[in-house]
Amino acid sequence: MAWNLDNNSAIYLQLMNEIERRIITGQYLPGTRLDSVRELASEAGVNPNTMQKALSELERSGLVYSQRTSGRFVTDDGERIERMKMEIAKQAAKEFLKQMRELGFSTEEIKQILDDVKEED
Repeated sequence: MAWNLDNNSAIYLQLMNEIERRIITGQYLPGTRLDSVRELASEAGVNPNTMQKALSELERSGLVYSQRTSGRFVTDDGERIERMKMEIAKQAAKEFLKQMRELGFSTEEIKQILDDVKEED
């Protein structure tokens, strides 16, 4: 799986976002063990310390938890995963609306564009 990282924001935040995305889309299933920090860092092409920071932050958010001798696991809390999914969706929608308004579209025009795209899909 490709890790598309860029220099526009902190690498650890991009790693967090990618792992979150993989969790909410089911690539990393609830309760499954994640690869080790070194394995994930190698896959992503980043320093293990950077990956460690990203995983520690995900632990704070509750999406990931550690078991001392067994490694890190995706939370079993389906409600937490759904809440995270909804938060990400709302943030994406807010960003979309902001961009459309910057382009000068009204709410009605935005709705019409979405309807048109939905019909094409």
